[in-house]
Amino acid sequence: MSPIHAIGDIHGQLGQLEMVLELIERHGEPGAPVVFCGDFVDRGPDSRRVIETLMEGQAAGRPWTCLMGNHDRFLLRYLENPRYEDPAVSRPLLWTDPPLGGSATLASYGVDVAEGRSLEDIHADAREAVPQAHRDWIAALPRMHGTEGQIFVHAGLRPGVALEEQIEDDLVWIRGGFLESPQDWGRLVVHGHTALDHPQLYANRLNMDGGAGYGRPLVPALIEGREVFTLGGRGRERMRVGELAGS
Repeated sequence: MSPIHAIGDIHGQLGQLEMVLELIERHGEPGAPVVFCGDFVDRGPDSRRVIETLMEGQAAGRPWTCLMGNHDRFLLRYLENPRYEDPAVSRPLLWTDPPLGGSATLASYGVDVAEGRSLEDIHADAREAVPQAHRDWIAALPRMHGTEGQIFVHAGLRPGVALEEQIEDDLVWIRGGFLESPQDWGRLVVHGHTALDHPQLYANRLNMDGGAGYGRPLVPALIEGREVFTLGGRGRERMRVGELAGS
C-alpha cells in the first residue's frame, strides 16, 4: 500500500508544526501525502500562522489533506455567535473560556482579549480580524479522508454506523463508544482529539494526539497499511500495538 504521513492535533503550536514537517522531509517518504488530523487552533500561541502555513502549503501544491477538528469548527461558530455553547462539551463553556483556549486563537489574530472587555466588543473585533479566506478554508475542510489502507478522521467513528452515514458531530467529537470499541473497520482508523502523552497504536486504530495542545511534543507518523512508524531525531521507529511512542 502507498505510504502516507499523519500529524495529530497542532493547537496553535507553529514551532512544533515546523519541526514535524522537517522530520517528514528528513525521515519520511519523499512525495508521500500528509494528512493533518484537525484542531489547528486554540490553546497554543500561533493559531493564525498555523492556518496560514497549511493554506500556503496547499496553495503551493503540497499533497496535504487537512481535516476539520472540533476546535476549528468552534471558531466558526463563535464568529457567528459569541455565546455559542457546543452541546458535546462536558460542561457549559464558551469557546473563549480558558479550558477551550479560544482566547489564545483570537490573540494570535491581534484581538485584545484583556480581562474586563465585554464579550460583544471582543466578538466585534474578532469578526474584523479573522480573514474571510481563513473562515472559508476552515468551512471547506473535509471531515473524513479515506485511502486504500486507512480512514482518517479527527475524533473517530460511531461503531455500527456505515461510513457514509456517519454524522459530523461524531466525526469531530466522539469519544465514548469509539475509543473502547474493538470494531475492525477494514482499514486502520487514524484520528486525534483524545490527548495522550504520546501517539498510540491499537489493534483497530491509531491515536495521533500526543498532547501538543498541553505542551507535549507533536509527533509525525509514516503509515503503510497498518504498519506505523513515528519520525523523530533517531529516524523511523516502528510502533507496536499497545506500546506508547517514545516509551
